[in-house]
Amino acid sequence: MIAKVVVDVPASAIDRLFDYIIPEEFAGMVEKGMRVSVPFGPRKIQGFVVGIEEEGTSEHQLKSINDVSDVEPVLTEELLKVGFWMAEQTTCFTISALQAMLPAALKAAYQKELRISSKGAKKLPNEMAALFSDEKPVIWETLSIEHPELLTQIQREIRSGSVEVIHHVRDRISKKTERVVQPNVENRVLMKECDSLSNRAAKQKQILSFFIEHPEPVAIKDLTDSLSITRSTVKTLIHKGLLLEEQREVYRDPYAGRDYEKTEPLLLTEEQQAAMGPILRAIENDIHETTVLHGVTGSGKTEIYLQAIESVLQRGEEAIVLVPEISLTPQMVSRFKGRFGSSVAVLHSGLSRGEKYDEWRKIQRNEVSVVVGARSAVFAPFTNIGIIIIDEEHESSYKQEEQPRYHARDVAIYRGSLHNCPVVLGSATPSLESYARAEKGVYRLASLQERINRKAMPGVEIIDMREELRNENRSMFSSALYDKLQDRLVKGEQSVLFLNRRGYSTFMMCRDCGYVTECPHCDISLTYHKKGNALKCHYCGYQQALPKMCPSCESPHIRFFGTGTQKVEEELGKVLPEARVIRMDVDTTSRKGMHEKHLKRFADQKADILLGTQMIAKGLDFPSVTLVGVLAADSTLHLPDFRAAERTFQLLTQVSGRAGRHELPGEVIVQSYTPEHYSIELASHHDFETFYNREMRERRTHGYPPYYFLALVTISDPDLTKAAGIAEKITNFLNQQLSRQAIILGPVSAAIPRVKDRYRYQCMVKYKREPSLHDSFAKIVEHYGKAGKHKDLQISVDLNPQMLM
Repeated sequence: MIAKVVVDVPASAIDRLFDYIIPEEFAGMVEKGMRVSVPFGPRKIQGFVVGIEEEGTSEHQLKSINDVSDVEPVLTEELLKVGFWMAEQTTCFTISALQAMLPAALKAAYQKELRISSKGAKKLPNEMAALFSDEKPVIWETLSIEHPELLTQIQREIRSGSVEVIHHVRDRISKKTERVVQPNVENRVLMKECDSLSNRAAKQKQILSFFIEHPEPVAIKDLTDSLSITRSTVKTLIHKGLLLEEQREVYRDPYAGRDYEKTEPLLLTEEQQAAMGPILRAIENDIHETTVLHGVTGSGKTEIYLQAIESVLQRGEEAIVLVPEISLTPQMVSRFKGRFGSSVAVLHSGLSRGEKYDEWRKIQRNEVSVVVGARSAVFAPFTNIGIIIIDEEHESSYKQEEQPRYHARDVAIYRGSLHNCPVVLGSATPSLESYARAEKGVYRLASLQERINRKAMPGVEIIDMREELRNENRSMFSSALYDKLQDRLVKGEQSVLFLNRRGYSTFMMCRDCGYVTECPHCDISLTYHKKGNALKCHYCGYQQALPKMCPSCESPHIRFFGTGTQKVEEELGKVLPEARVIRMDVDTTSRKGMHEKHLKRFADQKADILLGTQMIAKGLDFPSVTLVGVLAADSTLHLPDFRAAERTFQLLTQVSGRAGRHELPGEVIVQSYTPEHYSIELASHHDFETFYNREMRERRTHGYPPYYFLALVTISDPDLTKAAGIAEKITNFLNQQLSRQAIILGPVSAAIPRVKDRYRYQCMVKYKREPSLHDSFAKIVEHYGKAGKHKDLQISVDLNPQMLM
């Protein structure tokens, strides 16, 4: 038998299938989706088996597979199909697409141990039982060398559940275990021993009585704690042969020890029922359709998700829920854990590598039926998906910015088509592309126009900061915002302050010569961070000490300009010294658990003001928050990106939705230097429809999505001339290959011309239908990817880019 293998070499010339003979010792056990070790030139590398045939297509003498890394496939047949589709759609290497679907722990070599499971102890054939006779685990790698004749039989026992596999990932991960104890004899022997013990052995009697009633294994620590006994008493019974002690693998559960209050489905409003109806019909009839659930903030979208998932679980199917990384708050997790308990796995970047791996294995082993996670959770290895939900579907974080440059929404819709299940895209501010498709009937549109219990949307007041300056208010807080913050402190209510810039100030400039301190590796100004008294680059991580004088003219008049979250926190300490402030940005939440710790403090009302960047704009629901202040509403408005107005509208609408979600009414203060801009004005009225129509006119006039598709080619090289020259050649090639309907712009220097000492040029393609587009990009990548020809050159192709910077 021949295995078709995708090898772990991300290079154009290698991006194809290689044939390897399946040796006799692995016959019948190699399956599609498994990883194998294969000889490739002088070395051994890992690869994925994507097909098995009786005859190979190679004319050369074939090599054999060295080893099988998995005893069961890590990728299902459906995920392999998704991988090939993704490689074609994003013009990435097939190996990159397949690797993207696995947790980081599985990307390393790992050791596998085999143990007899509790149900297999008495069933194993003699020759296999002998392997496990000393009760120590058997190392898979040792077994494949010393007893290759038993491999197929072992695999059969693994499938039947008699033997279990425990994975050890070398260097990156170690298995978490605990010592457990269980009866080593039958119940009647325990009872007899218990009766024969004298009253002086009361503790031993207590333990035996416990196991007579609870014969299943229990952790020694739990046993000693619950019965108030010492380990020595347990050891005595082990030495007598009455109890058996062993190490047991346990999952690293980031949510262990937390009691999530069980919640019941709520009574849906008429609006919610109308939105829910078509989704339930699609679930019941196995229909693949995409629904845009457009609901204002606080309108009960999450309850619709929960009840739709409930109906999926009742059918014995599984559900994937994607939320943006910054919305994966403890509140969001508790909503799903509270409704579905231990059936939920959670995947996000705040987990350790081991925790992610264990959560992934729960999914793979069918121990859970709901996964809630950020972008990569769309690849959850479920085999019977009944619904895929993407919350805050407009979020740009659903698009991966490095290879493979997939968009989770596209993958979700493709997986939905393979499983014949509905996909729900929920948002208070849907992306223009999704909403336009819903209007055209490509997607279904469901609307929720009112908040639950008909709560009023918060009133929004726009403050013109130019007027504040004219009135000689040079503070970063307008008079109105300052008064309302004071008022909330008096009333004991909470406020949220939003600023989309971290750090102390945006840049440093010399007031005499105008010199701005820039990163030596990127064409971008450095941001001042007061902690550490340093200037930092937010692109490459470079940092330097704060200069005492201008490096250009040696003037001492070098000053901070712009405002970051650190500076706002300091200013709040001056103007409202009695206010307890929590600052949340990348700098204060980088340590594990800090995000949750800060939010819990705020929820417990141990702070009056929550100050933060984008991470506080979504997914938060605090009853006492009655005021939201947006400090620089136009910080995202003047970026060189056609989505700038859309992003500003979305951000303002989302952050405004944090106020007045419960009994107390909410107010929002929006501070801006361009208050007349339509995105700010319409966000203040929560008017998505008018914004959508206005922005669509702009997009049509300038030829941007959803009227055109976009593709962005970025060429980067340490040599400026080489980057510019190759960008010119690529643009000329595309002009020859594509139809006259395609609009090809460039090449031009990127908005940030240099990052990490690499010069960047871009060319953009606007198109409607271009059958040869993918083929043209593949030719470009292959031509410039040939080994040794262009050593330092990097070319990236981004279809439907979310960031043009």
